[in-house]
Amino acid sequence: MLDVLHPASWPRPKGYSSAMMGTGTFVLLSGQVGWDEQGVFAEGMVPQIAQALRNIVAILAEAKAGPDSIARLVWYVTDMEAYREAGPALGAAWREIMGRTYPAMAVIGVSSLVEREALVEIEAVAILPQA
Repeated sequence: MLDVLHPASWPRPKGYSSAMMGTGTFVLLSGQVGWDEQGVFAEGMVPQIAQALRNIVAILAEAKAGPDSIARLVWYVTDMEAYREAGPALGAAWREIMGRTYPAMAVIGVSSLVEREALVEIEAVAILPQA
């Protein structure tokens, strides 16, 4: 299991953890974009984020792991304002796909991504418990 690290005097983060700690096997995922198994992109910011998260969960399933093993996510978004405005819809998609897992996260605005249709790319680091 992963432990959340958070100084008691700091305000509680919303939707992420300040830091995660764990011991085990690391799974390092390359950036996942919002396309499905056929390479078709979802339409819009939230649908692309949801698909990218589903892709992360599918890869973790190959390692017999799930969202609760994710220690860190780095998001690259091409439209920070669209990301900010996604609020409740993004939260609902997150809970549906990831549950109540809130790893350490960073969101970075970028001008473009390698895949021209991609609005978001998400990297993940998971730590699987030692057997």
